Amino acid sequence: MTTLILASSSPYRRELLERLRVPFTVVSPDVDETPTPGEAPAELALRLAVAKAQAVAARHPGALVIGSDQVATLGTAPIGKPGGHAQAVAQLRRLSGQTVVFHSALALTDGSRTESADILTTCRFRTLDDASIEHYLSIDRPYDTAGSAKAESLGISLMEAMDSSDPTAIIGLPLIELSRMLRSFGLDPLKPGQPTPLSGSSIASSEQESVPA
Repeated sequence: MTTLILASSSPYRRELLERLRVPFTVVSPDVDETPTPGEAPAELALRLAVAKAQAVAARHPGALVIGSDQVATLGTAPIGKPGGHAQAVAQLRRLSGQTVVFHSALALTDGSRTESADILTTCRFRTLDDASIEHYLSIDRPYDTAGSAKAESLGISLMEAMDSSDPTAIIGLPLIELSRMLRSFGLDPLKPGQPTPLSGSSIASSEQESVPA
């Protein structure tokens, strides 16, 4: 069976990929994520997703590699990860009552052929007071999350509405599109005898981390 690699150090993407019940390993892509001059957020997300996948594929010939990147935007302005409490408070004050678009870019490559896609999620934030913001941040502590909101957790209560073709895209790895891409490369999570179910995975800390079958 072809080795499947997730080119990401994100625990959120790792947990999402485990839902497909296919064996995979995790490798950090080590890609410079600095935007190029004049680069639009959507272009940045797609470029980085492809770059991550191709960088790891170059180090692991014959593997099938998943790359992903997410950029949030308010209008045309990118919204990054807050990195700390004060920044998250300021960010949520800014996003209160606003509509944010999340670009969840995905790439899959076998080293010679690459497919990519950008899955959009539109989130309309509620009008938030400072007490609600502080209470939320004390629980989720979303300092490593673009937009300071973990939609898979209490952060969903910050939203008035959310619209996307894939409910997993907002968390960082669009599984519907990924499943389609995997099938196009001959790996179908629903094909009997092909994937091996995952159970009780324990991931070691190394350049290539195995997720046991």
